[in-house]
Amino acid sequence: MDISCQDIIGDIEDLISLDDPSPAERYLNKKDVTVRTKRVKVRANRPKETSIVEKPLLDSVIPETQHIYMKTWGCAHNTSDTEYMAGQLAQYGYNLTSDKDSADLWVLNSCTVKNPSEDTFRNEIEAAHQAGKHVVVAGCVPQAAPRSDYLKGLSVVGVQQIDRVAEVVEETLKGHSVRLLQAKKVDGRKVAGPKLALPKVRKNPLIEVIPINSGCLNACTYCKTKFARADLVSYPVQEIVDRAQQVFQDGVCEIWLTSEDTGTYGRDIGSSLPELLWQLVEVIPEGCMMRLGMTNPPYILEHLDEMAKILSHPRVYSFLHIPVQSGSDAILGEMRREYCVKDFERMVDFLRAQVPGITIATDIICGFPGETEADFDDTVALCEKYQFPSLFINQFFPRPGTPAAKMTKVPANEVKTRTKRLTDLFHSYEPYKKYEAGTKQTVLVTEISHDRKHYVGHNKFYEQILLPMHNNLLGKQVEVEITGCTKFSMFGKVIQGEQEWKNCSKRSTADGTTASSLVAGAEESKYRSIFAYFFISCSLAIVCKYIFMFLDF
Repeated sequence: MDISCQDIIGDIEDLISLDDPSPAERYLNKKDVTVRTKRVKVRANRPKETSIVEKPLLDSVIPETQHIYMKTWGCAHNTSDTEYMAGQLAQYGYNLTSDKDSADLWVLNSCTVKNPSEDTFRNEIEAAHQAGKHVVVAGCVPQAAPRSDYLKGLSVVGVQQIDRVAEVVEETLKGHSVRLLQAKKVDGRKVAGPKLALPKVRKNPLIEVIPINSGCLNACTYCKTKFARADLVSYPVQEIVDRAQQVFQDGVCEIWLTSEDTGTYGRDIGSSLPELLWQLVEVIPEGCMMRLGMTNPPYILEHLDEMAKILSHPRVYSFLHIPVQSGSDAILGEMRREYCVKDFERMVDFLRAQVPGITIATDIICGFPGETEADFDDTVALCEKYQFPSLFINQFFPRPGTPAAKMTKVPANEVKTRTKRLTDLFHSYEPYKKYEAGTKQTVLVTEISHDRKHYVGHNKFYEQILLPMHNNLLGKQVEVEITGCTKFSMFGKVIQGEQEWKNCSKRSTADGTTASSLVAGAEESKYRSIFAYFFISCSLAIVCKYIFMFLDF
């Protein structure tokens, strides 16, 4: 049951008397809270027909009466942050919803990598204002540029303060602006972020995204993420291993390791990525899998032998995302990427030789400042040589405050031409043609396709296989036969009886793809909160009754 202040009193100002402390006195001890004063907002260049719906301000937040909508842009690290924030909010007693129109407050978790992502983020904030919704912003955009005009007056949860999202939401619903942007420290030392053992509401209950470190060691001239995530800080090995053990016991059957650069893991704490991975392999149950996140070339070269052994392990996907960004040494120098094309080729050649069938994904930036036609020809030649099955093609976007933003730009029409040329090359080959119809594959099924017509599974090389939805395959490892392929996936059919499927998840999950259906323990928490609220209310009513009886007597 939703209760608003208007249902209790006619005017919220009736709650205030001359004897009450002033807002300044009331919040004197809350240095992170800014009391929002009433004022008329004038928005330049706004069409006259656009009206701003006034946000309802709450004097107190009653458990289970507010609904929170959450949206995320960006990398897997951002996804994990949103899942942690959802866990905090659900535990506190808020209702998570995928319906933004019915929500009282929107939590928007941003990405600062590209201009379009930030533009979409800004538009979503504007849409929230027009719909009369409270807004809390999070992620790399407000962390890197908190003084941006369109963020004025908004509550902000910093990338290392996500464990305090519940208190920020509560104050925002009351009409206050809260900004928590400080670096998190324990005993005076900077840490990677909140504890990994915090509760989560996962987007997919079968997949756990574990951040292993925050920040990076690079200083790429085009990247603004460093402004938000700063320098490398790693989580302790044991904390990561403990989290993995915990989530497998919870029913997860696949873990993803994520960070801004997984290859740098441990350099600040006297450890290394291989050391972490070998310990994680020991706690992965049979049939469950681990996927490694993005690593930049400089930090994986020294571990090639160990990485090849780890990527060959039966419980580790033979998959690695290594962004090359350009096939020209001159452009790599301008980007400050700290490796040359020969380094990258040596790494790819070695891994393909030592881990047959490995999937290597990479990224390309088209039209970086100073890129000549000859530079781009080198990039095309590199992509043609290796025919990467996953090739993320991006146009260069100058991010404010970065060195690359001040460099001489390649004309926009030329950038588009080069992007199309590389895209045409990517579409000219089909990596899955190597599998003939009838090929047998072992597949772990963890998702449902966006059109909800297929189950989605992955083989050892993290190649996508679509299966018919005639049985509940989620969380199962099964043998399939390939029946066909497209550019981006294969089609298959299960060739085992249901009794032969290997159940890799302890939790029985029907479809579980939306946040609202994944609250897990939140339902139990919800009813506990409701019961507690009504118990306290009834107790107060009984006490008041006897007080009045005594006074009458």
